[in-house]
Amino acid sequence: MYRDTSSCNTYNYGDARYWDARYVQEGGSFDWYQRYTALRPFVRKYIPTSSRVLMVGCGNAVMSEDMVKDGYEDIMNIDISSVAIDMMRRKYENIPQLKYMQMDVRNMSFFPDESVDSVIDKVCCHRGICTLLVLELGTLDSLMCSTDAPINSAQMLAEVSRLLKPGGIYMLITYGDPTVRMPHLSRPLYKWKTVLYIIPRPGFERPGSCSLTTKSYLEPVPTTEKGLLPADFVLEDPDSHFIYVCKKMDETELSNMPIFPLTNNVF
Repeated sequence: MYRDTSSCNTYNYGDARYWDARYVQEGGSFDWYQRYTALRPFVRKYIPTSSRVLMVGCGNAVMSEDMVKDGYEDIMNIDISSVAIDMMRRKYENIPQLKYMQMDVRNMSFFPDESVDSVIDKVCCHRGICTLLVLELGTLDSLMCSTDAPINSAQMLAEVSRLLKPGGIYMLITYGDPTVRMPHLSRPLYKWKTVLYIIPRPGFERPGSCSLTTKSYLEPVPTTEKGLLPADFVLEDPDSHFIYVCKKMDETELSNMPIFPLTNNVF
């Protein structure tokens, strides 16, 4: 699969000029997909508050601010847009827990190998470590809609894997279901073991007749050996968001992992 065309349009989301213009035009703060209140159970489960965190594609989202309020002590935020970085640096200049740096996620050579504990890819207005890193917004989603999507997404994921320590976490919050994300995330090169969660879009309400409780959203979703949803799985909310928690395995874990050959649909 070359591009994720399900939500793409004619904009080149991999181009810094697009995002610079957008931030100048819109200003303010904006979170795509999910706010921190909905994501908090997953973040707290996998990322200790003492961790040094990196947000990739931070944009002008408030998730990093919310995490500091929740006890996180050191968050590095990066984004390809110098406009966004300048804006956020001024906004949070008096909050020492938050740091901002202009950077392209396809080349994070500024940071050494295995220097990050965790990465969150989720955020706001677009895409995008320290010792522990967390990346935000649909950074991967944006690159999947960009020109040269296969190359761009592979460059980003390779960089994330390079930065992660063994045992480190890459958390991806996305609209992309496993059929369009797992072929990328499951490449042996990255050494990731992935757990999937599915949460409804903000504002979704279950039908009154539904007997399930919201606690079910906090449970991992059963998947096939290739990380895909079972054939009979039905999404409660057709516009759900998917949370992929990718753990970088150490040598012992790698030796016990099954290996699946890539198909022609990967890129």
